[in-house]
Amino acid sequence: MMQILPKVIELQFSAVINKEEKFWVALCPELDIASQGESIEEAIKNLEEAINLYLEDEDAKIPEQNMQ
Repeated sequence: MMQILPKVIELQFSAVINKEEKFWVALCPELDIASQGESIEEAIKNLEEAINLYLEDEDAKIPEQNMQ
């Protein structure tokens, strides 16, 4: 029996980090998704989680230049 495996696609996105009052804000400009945290590391971790949740949606729009 032949098993069909899903195709794995590697995606890379940029993050723009800014300090806004007491929180750090991380923005992914390619997807227009942002998140925040009390540290840079937390903001990035939260942004990664937000991006993953966004990409789980079958209707997610992924810019072509980010697909490898």
